[in-house]
Amino acid sequence: MAGVAGGGGGGSVAGSGGSGNDFQWCFSQVKGAIDEDVAEADIISTVEFSYSGDLLATGDKGGRVVIFQREPENKSRPHSRGEYNVYSTFQSHEPEFDYLKSLEIEEKINKIRWLPQQNAAHFLLSTNDKTIKLWKISERDKRAEGYNLKDEDGRLRDPFRITALRVPILKPMDLMVEASPRRIFANAHTYHINSISVNSDHETYLSADDLRINLWHLEITDRSFNIVDIKPANMEELTEVITAAEFHPHHCNVFVYSSSKGTIRLCDMRSSALCDRHSKFFEEPEDPSSRSFFSEIISSISDVKFSHSGRYMMTRDYLSVKVWDLNMENRPVETYQVHEYLRSKLCSLYENDCIFDKFECCWNGSDSAIMTGSYNNFFRMFDRNTRRDLTLEASRESSKPRAILKPRKVCTGGKRKKDEISVDSLDFNKKILHTAWHPAENIIAVAATNNLYIFQDKIN
Repeated sequence: MAGVAGGGGGGSVAGSGGSGNDFQWCFSQVKGAIDEDVAEADIISTVEFSYSGDLLATGDKGGRVVIFQREPENKSRPHSRGEYNVYSTFQSHEPEFDYLKSLEIEEKINKIRWLPQQNAAHFLLSTNDKTIKLWKISERDKRAEGYNLKDEDGRLRDPFRITALRVPILKPMDLMVEASPRRIFANAHTYHINSISVNSDHETYLSADDLRINLWHLEITDRSFNIVDIKPANMEELTEVITAAEFHPHHCNVFVYSSSKGTIRLCDMRSSALCDRHSKFFEEPEDPSSRSFFSEIISSISDVKFSHSGRYMMTRDYLSVKVWDLNMENRPVETYQVHEYLRSKLCSLYENDCIFDKFECCWNGSDSAIMTGSYNNFFRMFDRNTRRDLTLEASRESSKPRAILKPRKVCTGGKRKKDEISVDSLDFNKKILHTAWHPAENIIAVAATNNLYIFQDKIN
């Protein structure tokens, strides 16, 4: 994987002066319309950097994929370095209807995963609830002229009029970026697909739904191999569902999947073809003193991500992020509280359904820092070396180019300091569910409803 050693945030995530190691985050760009009434279709549902970090893809609830390309360095405009501009936009999925089950299938893009680049073209996988598509994104800046069987305007010529053969020539034309669907992987999931993950062999990938995980070959669309099936014979005995799954970044035989019960299973495909029995089982024993009606809901894991090094994995549940060492199954090695102040608000979060929000998490390029989202358009960063944490806000108020982001603080009860925001005035409709970190540099992408914010460190 790219950017294992990279310059990926060697310093600390927090920054307010301090040691020379610290840096500050600056606003770089925001993409998206300023609308009071946001159309449902425009809400961003996934964000993903390519392996090099030069391309950034977003998917939305309207089934569209937008790809941004990083601008090359411009000597005359030094400040524009690293700006991402729209490279290609295409409709990936359309709404469908399952007539057998009388169910509408949304066009919403659940996940995008890039494939490592092998040639001039780029490839990515995108999925909605049921169908995965492999897209090829390629550039054309030349066109052929002088066909034998066609006129210049494309009409077929009369074969009897063709008296001489000519060699077509390539003429330059304006650059066109084309997105074409190369493969469609359908009809393999009864339930909604929540994860796709490309294997390190670059030939296979997995797709996971609530009860099953399938293994696909990128060249074969009409069949997949079922590697995990947790569906009970009697559905009334169902106690947990699969929430996320990911391949190990270096070992093509190892993958993990998380469950709604807060557990993670690591499976090895060498031990058996059907991975019903796991090799490792990661679970933190619950503290009986803090048990409540909501314990089970908030322990459900919404995302799992391997570190670039492959030694650790990170899991996100409703209130915290945990880092696990793959060699230690009984408890995480690090636990970070994301918004502990919401523990007293779980009742109202249950009533407004926010308690079921699925927050994602991501590593920086050197695995030294992690990022995840919260409410009120806040997102959190944790430095694994210094254990410092930082709360920042994605908002248009501070969106002047190179404006330094001010750390935000939430206060719970008592007197509120000048810069603090009260827990009672947080906006739960503004939530950062999807974030991405450039694989080698301190550039981050944060999806806030229908807007994509890009921030970078001051040095950048």
